[in-house]
Amino acid sequence: MSFTIAIIGRPNVGKSTLFNRLVGQKLALVDDLPGVTRDRREGEARLGDLAFTIIDTAGLDEGPKGSLTARMQEQTETAIRLADALMFVIDARVGLTPSDRAFADFARKADKPVLLLANKAEGKHGEIGAMESYALGLGDPIQVSAEHGEGMGELYDALRAVMPEEPDEEQPSEVDDAEEADAATRPIRVAIVGRPNAGKSTLINQLVGEERLLTSPEAGTTRDAIAVEIDWKGRGFRVFDTAGLRRRSRIEAKLEKLSVADALRAVRFAEVVALMMDAQHRFEEQDLRIADLVEREGRALVIAVSKWDLVEAKGGQISQLRADADHWLPQVAGAPVVAVSGLTGEGIERLMGAIVEAYAVWNRRVPTSALNRWFEQAIQANPPPAVSGRRLKLNYITQTKARPPSFVLFCSRADAVPQAYLRYLTNSLREAFDLPGTPVRITLREKANPFAHKRKRPS
Repeated sequence: MSFTIAIIGRPNVGKSTLFNRLVGQKLALVDDLPGVTRDRREGEARLGDLAFTIIDTAGLDEGPKGSLTARMQEQTETAIRLADALMFVIDARVGLTPSDRAFADFARKADKPVLLLANKAEGKHGEIGAMESYALGLGDPIQVSAEHGEGMGELYDALRAVMPEEPDEEQPSEVDDAEEADAATRPIRVAIVGRPNAGKSTLINQLVGEERLLTSPEAGTTRDAIAVEIDWKGRGFRVFDTAGLRRRSRIEAKLEKLSVADALRAVRFAEVVALMMDAQHRFEEQDLRIADLVEREGRALVIAVSKWDLVEAKGGQISQLRADADHWLPQVAGAPVVAVSGLTGEGIERLMGAIVEAYAVWNRRVPTSALNRWFEQAIQANPPPAVSGRRLKLNYITQTKARPPSFVLFCSRADAVPQAYLRYLTNSLREAFDLPGTPVRITLREKANPFAHKRKRPS
């Protein structure tokens, strides 16, 4: 079982920078502005030969009951309960503050091993603050610089002292079998995206069954792309909550730019993307832009119309939603459309079923024989047009990969094939082999002419 460590401390002491250092990636957003981190974020960390789970938390701060600040602290308290040990971080350049002293008592009451880290201790300016931290009564401070990687050796020694010893012997065959089983049951990566305040975090909380992510009526509550592990009917999912995506012209603050970049990385990392749009403001321009982005990135798409509990019940509404989706998003025709409510849980089962189905389509391979039969019929039904008085010759097509389904079409003049005819082939392929919603890629390639190297003899 993995050893878990929570990084705690007041805002802006470098907790997220330390988190990124230990996981070896820039997963958590980092900025000079205090309070960037709001939700707790987990990652698999490694320091030397030590492997453990690390939790980045919001800065410990006081606020009125029910406020966003108070709920951020509740997330931190949950992380402390889940952890086996704590890393209490202070800013060595600032020195001790009343908040540090108050939260040191908070950490002490957790009755768990506490490592005191004096961060930003590089240079002479950090020495004084590090010496002051002895007054907290949490043992010897470990002077580190998360930004520059200093003090990692001392941190390794301290971690080694609190972590349990690992078994000396392993059974290689059992390990190999476990790795193969893990690959076969790997969680489906799902990114939940949409405009601000579309109900993304509320939906994930409903899936998890707890207040895992902060929610608020105000737009822009989510900043980091937070990954949450979910088990649904025995199938694992790794679901990413993301910041709301506004039009680029409206994004001004540096922090929002970082949040949007993090959301876009989540889309590229995902296998299935659930686009959430407000039921009362659906298929707006930004929704279409996001869907187009998902298609360009080659990810399977599921459309979730959220806040359905606020819509007056009428017959034929779902059919109208599907018709609207095909009208506004012809590039992903047939994408599943599900009406959901994160507040009441309505439509959650249908949404998860749609995600599993979209994932299966995204991984689909078409048998070569069936593909050739379709290709001949498609050309006979609608032959390629002549361009500049010359007939186009389409030779054959083959599937090169899945995820998404991608094909190579060999032809005589690749640059002359009209985009309209390519769209015809794509739509026909999608319909013939039941590939709704997923991007379909057809790449044109000219078939080599075996006589091209021979020059014509002079008469």
